[in-house]
Amino acid sequence: MKRILNVVGARPNFMKIAPIQRIMQRMTNTIEPILVHTGQHYDERMSKLFFDDLGLPKPDIYLGVGSGSHAEQTAKIMIEFEKVCESEKPDLVVVVGDVNSTAACSMVASKMWIPIAHVEAGLRSFDRKMPEEINRIITDALSEYLFITERSATTNLIREGVAQDKIHFVGNVMIDSLTYYLSKEIASNILAELSLKEKEYALVTLHRPSNVDDPESFTRIITAFKEIQKNVPIVFPIHPRTQKNIDKLGLRDEIAKLENLKLIPPVGYFDFMQLMANCGFVMTDSGGIQEETTYLGIPCLTLRENTERPITVEIGTNEIVGTDTEKITMLAKKIVDGQWKKGQVPELWDGKAAERIVDVLRGN
Repeated sequence: MKRILNVVGARPNFMKIAPIQRIMQRMTNTIEPILVHTGQHYDERMSKLFFDDLGLPKPDIYLGVGSGSHAEQTAKIMIEFEKVCESEKPDLVVVVGDVNSTAACSMVASKMWIPIAHVEAGLRSFDRKMPEEINRIITDALSEYLFITERSATTNLIREGVAQDKIHFVGNVMIDSLTYYLSKEIASNILAELSLKEKEYALVTLHRPSNVDDPESFTRIITAFKEIQKNVPIVFPIHPRTQKNIDKLGLRDEIAKLENLKLIPPVGYFDFMQLMANCGFVMTDSGGIQEETTYLGIPCLTLRENTERPITVEIGTNEIVGTDTEKITMLAKKIVDGQWKKGQVPELWDGKAAERIVDVLRGN
């Protein structure tokens, strides 16, 4: 029996760990999966929505570390996770993505000689101003199993000195969650509630500090939205950090004038997937949404200067537009006019990544 700690810290992690946890729970003779939620980002309503929607059990262990600076949060996670490793004595720690919990738990496990499996390894934006990039580099350097979503990740890892036999190309667990969702009868009335017509609105997500903490960047983005919403409704489930900065930067009155920009509270996984699957295009600074839109064939404008997911640009539906108002509005018009590129689904993005991961971990 192999005891495995599956670690989540923030909402994007839930979608990545859910299919892995589901597969492991079927293997009660060989694997004992223990779900650990660090509480890095925790909103009781939102966490419950995501856990319920994704079919995740209530976490076996909840650390409740809460927010703080990167150093404070990482330190709190390390202190609490060390206690978990001492009491549970796991054979393996599985971490996903690139949040502070990913790197912090990896550092603890490594120093306690517990093998680490990193799901979504090898992705690089080559921008070390992004905290996520530092977390990715640290975690990959410490991991025994590196599960990659696209072949460019192998090149990145080998360049950094990772042995080839540690790298496993398994596909994308985000797509596992998406295909699981698409196969279900989904109880979501979000389109009717917001009076939206399929393919006749744009969807926005925005949360990165480089966008929402910087007055110039944020103003350029909002100015682009001001133009775009004249022709197409924009739905914007607003992240608490983003809402706070709208008030802080004095943009509330400006945004209130935009009749076709619908600011709504954060929504659960099913509601969000309904919004994304039925929109005309997405504008985002999220990494995972670049992948999901590529799988769904939905045009995506990434409001960043780089991406750690180049496959979504190379063969997918994604384009990097930064925060240039003119470029954002020009490319949005191109999408509305039906002139966007046709994307392809990347190799092994087939809904079976979690099965391949668990097979490797079982030694199959």
